[in-house]
Amino acid sequence: MSRYALLIVDMIKDNVQIGGKGPLDVEAAKIIPSINRLSDAFRRTGQKVVFACDSFMEGDFIFGGRMKPHAIRGTGGDHPLPELGMQPSDLFLPKRRMSSFHKTDLDQTLRTWGAETVVVCGIVTNVCVLLTAMDAIQNDFKAVIIRDACACHKPEIHEMTLGLYDPLILYPLIRIMTADEMVTELDALSL
Repeated sequence: MSRYALLIVDMIKDNVQIGGKGPLDVEAAKIIPSINRLSDAFRRTGQKVVFACDSFMEGDFIFGGRMKPHAIRGTGGDHPLPELGMQPSDLFLPKRRMSSFHKTDLDQTLRTWGAETVVVCGIVTNVCVLLTAMDAIQNDFKAVIIRDACACHKPEIHEMTLGLYDPLILYPLIRIMTADEMVTELDALSL
């Protein structure tokens, strides 16, 4: 049984251009080492790793706003960045909306695994990461957002978002931690 599950949100080919000069490309590249450290620790301690990835259809409703079409199913752009080293034991979870829980089988999968805590990282902090963490709470899972393993196009928005939830009345049901703090917590499971 896995008490924890790591959700790596939207770190996909169409969202992040490694070596790109766009603000999100730059910020997302900075978090790859922390995400890799987390996923290694999760696998080493027998916990589960999930890649929750934007995966849209041509003409999807979500493109009716300012969001440009991307991550279209069948193009490969909806797959995880190779730099994250997805393993055969990891779960690939296509998602059509911001929360990784919305109209997916994530809730049932986590319960099958015996997960109690959902650890969220990836992009973007103030939308998909946050909505996934809040939906974890809505589905009666504890949630952890990893401060140094998520990002958005402006570091100040990332920090403001986390600042709103760090002292939240729901603590310890939702926590903000660093990757190192999470690895230490996982390592304590094996003692």
